[in-house]
Amino acid sequence: MEMAEQPGLWEQNDLLGLLASGPQHRNPQGGDPEPASPLAVAPLQTSGLRSEERQSPAASAASEPAAIASRTAESPPSPSGHQPTPRPGPQLGPPPALQSIALPSLTPLARRSGPTAPERILILDTETTGLSPQQGVCIEVGAVLFDVGSRAVLQQLSFLLPCQANPAEGINGIPAAVTRLPQPTEAALALFAALVAAADAVVAHHAAFDRQWFGHGALPALAIPWICSMEDIRWPAELQLRPNPSLRDLALAHRVPVWAAHRALTDCDYLVHVFQRCAQLEALLVAAQEPRELYRARLSYAERHLAREAGFRWNDPVAGAWSRRLSKREAEALPFPVLPVERDGLAEALAS
Repeated sequence: MEMAEQPGLWEQNDLLGLLASGPQHRNPQGGDPEPASPLAVAPLQTSGLRSEERQSPAASAASEPAAIASRTAESPPSPSGHQPTPRPGPQLGPPPALQSIALPSLTPLARRSGPTAPERILILDTETTGLSPQQGVCIEVGAVLFDVGSRAVLQQLSFLLPCQANPAEGINGIPAAVTRLPQPTEAALALFAALVAAADAVVAHHAAFDRQWFGHGALPALAIPWICSMEDIRWPAELQLRPNPSLRDLALAHRVPVWAAHRALTDCDYLVHVFQRCAQLEALLVAAQEPRELYRARLSYAERHLAREAGFRWNDPVAGAWSRRLSKREAEALPFPVLPVERDGLAEALAS
């Protein structure tokens, strides 16, 4: 799992450090979220940007109570026997809804012939001493073989890899000396290879970070497809999650308690509990396999709020632009023009 700067040093959110902020899936109106249809797709919401660009949407005007009892004083009967007509109370409509730009429905996609949901996935996470193989090494791998149809854990594994120093010990809590203690590393690597062979796809939260460590050192390159639970899966709208949610927010939105952070198998376990609570997991995994590439929004400065509402991020990863990874279907559904980054020549796309 990628590490978060505190502030600005590491990329991954520190789950424990953010716990006090509370879940983001509550309804801002104060009520419980309404249930979504079985194949509802999360809207591209107005939050989820990096801290330097994160802006809260304008506060909605305060609405009055939904029901106001009309109070009229009782009058004595008139000589004619007619009662006075009570004055009607004010007629109030529902409070204004939050604005968002929604993705197209999954229903047409589910009816097409194409990729099917993987039957078994390998939920994977890493802990490292740096942000890239050029800056550090992977020191822990956690993996859980998960059967999608039964929502069941089949096997799980966690092992350490030796390092001389761990500058990220304050984040992942792994002393370098512990990684050098005698342990059956070769047997663990053999079991890990067997789990990979038994899976149809790897699922990781921020897969671009975890994927880069395989094929370096003792870790084998993984040839099976990767699915990112942060960027590729469009979570249901009723969860009220921001685009590219943190693992902590994703867990809390599914009512999964966050009890620890930044050990590889623990972070895998959060995804296991999320998937076990997800009734439409198969449909989400099918949609997550759509080919995606990095798009840049073509908007003026005055229109930049449209990109923010659609979950685009400023200056990340494309310098000086609003960008987001989208499928062709999602890009065509946006109400503003976009260009693939590679075609536009602004920056290199991230590895999918």
